[in-house]
Amino acid sequence: MIEKYSCIVIDDEPLGIELITDFVSQVPFLELKKIFRKPVEAMTYLQNNSIDLVFSDIEMPRLTGLDLLETLERQPYFIFITAHRHFAIDGFEKGAADYLIKPVRFERFLKAVNRVKEQLDVINKLTSRAIKNDRIFIKSESKFIKIMLSDIIYMEAQGNYLHIVTDAGTSQTLSTLKAMEEILHHSNFFRIHRAFIVNTDRIQSLNGNIVQLSNGKIIPIASNKKELLYSLLGLN
Repeated sequence: MIEKYSCIVIDDEPLGIELITDFVSQVPFLELKKIFRKPVEAMTYLQNNSIDLVFSDIEMPRLTGLDLLETLERQPYFIFITAHRHFAIDGFEKGAADYLIKPVRFERFLKAVNRVKEQLDVINKLTSRAIKNDRIFIKSESKFIKIMLSDIIYMEAQGNYLHIVTDAGTSQTLSTLKAMEEILHHSNFFRIHRAFIVNTDRIQSLNGNIVQLSNGKIIPIASNKKELLYSLLGLN
């Protein structure tokens, strides 16, 4: 049985919607849940429903696709669709999985969704391995390593790998921050930046848009994460 991943399409142009929905219908592992012409309505839907992937135009009235991504506390994968290549840099900085240049070709669309599928498959595998009490096992090279959650200071994404920094040193595993974010959702871990998850118990100080951790590491706070982080720490 094929694993299905849910998606929505957001575009204020009917032709754009028609093209992407047709492409989605040709991909067996995608399940289209909703279509939105108004990004504000999509925002409300995403705040109340769990969706794996969003196809979104960038230039839309009232709320751009980039603005929409920043408003969401828990972010699904976003593939942006735009007529302007310079928007791609902004999209990647805000955590987009990929971007498609109009007119969108099916081969390029398929490449983008397959890349997201690989990441979602990783998440499924990792989340199926439940955290036992206060520890987690990761695969590093050819062996599984036990890491105590309390020992983790922060995690950093570097390409397709995740670096987990603890009191004892650094372990590397083939994974993504998003996968770990799903697993550690109910723990003291917070995605502070598109490239970092920190253990909030290991934050030593905050100064504006940066935090210093217990090992002296300085990490920037993403602009759309600052208010929530301060609230979690009881600083608002």
